[in-house]
Amino acid sequence: MHSYGQYCPIAKGAEIFADRWTPLILRELLADAHRFSDIYRGLPGISRSLLVSRLRLLERAGVVERRPIGTGDASGYHLTDGGQELRPVVMALGEWAARRAFGDPEPSDLKPEVLMGWIARRVNRDLLPDRRVLVRFDLQGTPKRWWWMLLEPADVSVCRQDPGFDLDLSVTADLADLYRVWLGRMSFGEARREGSVRVEGSTSLVQAFPRWLALSPLAPAVRAGGR
Repeated sequence: MHSYGQYCPIAKGAEIFADRWTPLILRELLADAHRFSDIYRGLPGISRSLLVSRLRLLERAGVVERRPIGTGDASGYHLTDGGQELRPVVMALGEWAARRAFGDPEPSDLKPEVLMGWIARRVNRDLLPDRRVLVRFDLQGTPKRWWWMLLEPADVSVCRQDPGFDLDLSVTADLADLYRVWLGRMSFGEARREGSVRVEGSTSLVQAFPRWLALSPLAPAVRAGGR
């Protein structure tokens, strides 16, 4: 942890919060990524050793704690009460950037594994059918083209390989425009009308699919900032 050597609350807070990668680690934790593998998957570009180091620093600072996940021996990373107090700080940073520093993406900014993880964690499971639904994504504009999302009322998972169940929906989307939909810069209806997102399957599932997907929590700020 870098020390500014100043007796100032902003300096002391920045020593914890403003290290490279730390705000994004907090973003993942606030989005209910608790397993190390899930946090790591949402941060392409970070090394495993650096992520371990940052999580340990956050533990020592009282921001993160390890707690059991489920009924087995596995444990995950969770925000403490003090860590949860950083939620408005992280959201305020995102909202400010949406207004002041958020233009069109560079191709290198578009990571399909990040977007698919975000979408999966924001699925409104209460609106899903009372059965398993398998959705295949064909993402245009990236070598990591094929993804499968297994939607169940109890869980949502993302797969890089076909899990072998009957396919219910097929989504073909330009990766950049799917990001724009997720972030609120373009509506799902606009993307479908322009042909950059296509959904195929039974009529009832095609009509229901957009309602299952809650957008980014920052979508209202991004939408307002683009006006």
